[in-house]
Amino acid sequence: MPGSTATVTKAELVPEAPPGTVQPSPPAPATVSVALPPNCRADGVIDQRVGVEGKSYAIGFAVALPDRWNGRFLFQGGGGLNGSIRPPLGYHAAGEVPALARGFAVVSTDSGHQGAVFDASFLKDQEAALNFAHASVGKVTIAAKAIIAHYYGQPAKRSYFTGCSTGGREGMLASARYPEQFDGIVAGAPAMRTGNSNLGLAWANAAFSQIAPKDASGKPEPARTFSAGERKLITNAILDACDAKDGVKDGLIFDGKACQFDPAVLTCKGDKTDSCLAPPQVDALKKAFAGPKNSRGTQVYPPFPWDSGVAAEGVAIPGILTTGARSPVGPPVWENINVDQLEDRVNASGMDRLTNTAYWTNLSSYFGRGGKMLFYHGVSDPWFSANDTVTYYERMAADSGGMELVREKSSRAFLVPGMGHCSSGATLDRFDLLTSVVDWVEDGKAPDAVVATGPAFPGRTRPLCAYPQHARYKGQGDPESAASFECR
Repeated sequence: MPGSTATVTKAELVPEAPPGTVQPSPPAPATVSVALPPNCRADGVIDQRVGVEGKSYAIGFAVALPDRWNGRFLFQGGGGLNGSIRPPLGYHAAGEVPALARGFAVVSTDSGHQGAVFDASFLKDQEAALNFAHASVGKVTIAAKAIIAHYYGQPAKRSYFTGCSTGGREGMLASARYPEQFDGIVAGAPAMRTGNSNLGLAWANAAFSQIAPKDASGKPEPARTFSAGERKLITNAILDACDAKDGVKDGLIFDGKACQFDPAVLTCKGDKTDSCLAPPQVDALKKAFAGPKNSRGTQVYPPFPWDSGVAAEGVAIPGILTTGARSPVGPPVWENINVDQLEDRVNASGMDRLTNTAYWTNLSSYFGRGGKMLFYHGVSDPWFSANDTVTYYERMAADSGGMELVREKSSRAFLVPGMGHCSSGATLDRFDLLTSVVDWVEDGKAPDAVVATGPAFPGRTRPLCAYPQHARYKGQGDPESAASFECR
């Protein structure tokens, strides 16, 4: 970037790493299941300076330059409020083989500050806030491309971006603000308007808190609004109503559009038992999932979908019923809520406006130079409603040439039933959209579907179909095999 200074502070040769030895996102225990090739890792800083309260700031980054380079560059998006440099591997939506293992040069960044994943103290510093909001994506891209060109003696032939959550937001940002920098982008569960999504969670949390049991100090515990047995009851009722709509009962709801679930079916007729819900519980459930409206009746955040993972537990980010709709930031309990007031606060926040990628829908320049954009979102995501991503995709398509043209030439979206935030749950959360976007950019092959697998269902494969289509069982053939399904 003009006026920016980038310095490489360390460069070292990294030997081949055997399968199962590298954690893509420590401290999470999961490891990469394939070998990672020998590479040169260059760590650096952009615009080092002393900021507010005498703290030192810089945009930290790391580039992995594989010995056997395939000519491609990949920017790996961050997570949460960033604040650390994750290993530059390019593992998002890459199936079992991260980008580095395929020969991509990969960069990752802390986006301009150091701190824990939800530590917001850096926002006091103007430049650090601006870097997180948007500027670091442009600065790091230019620095990484320059390092790659210098190291290999030639520029990257193609540039890609993959990320989920904050990384999904950064991918949207790349398409909107830096349309000339990338050829293909994969954006998962984008954190595209966190002021509104946190309002959606606060709304659900307040609905649960109204009837939740109280702790010793008299404070409601929304995570205990429904017992483990009741959460299972709700999940089973959702599956009873919607699972078979895609032609096969398999614990996953592929035809979400046809899913008409009404919690009222669970209302106790007489006394409360384990096989029914008390009327106030039914009301709280309906209200929480319907999403908040302001006093003018405008939907401020969309409803959360009824899906098989709404009560997921034993995973890093449990389902919305399991946590009582707790947001990763902000108060854990909302005893009451004023939607108008909270919406005004979001609308008045400069930071919310600048980080927000939900309202820029004109991608004509990005698509015009052949750029491709893939979205994916877990339908059981407890932090961001998959409906919000679908709504953005529809608005963006309408404003960038129309759905038919955009879907044919430029952008597709994939919903993953049962999946929580970015991954996890009793679902099929292993899929390779990196290959899909590369094939579309370089060979003109648009992805109608991508095959998904997952440890929760060993031996099962399913196609994830490009929205608005969904996977449907053909009526014959092995119901565990993707080949027995079609996109409809």
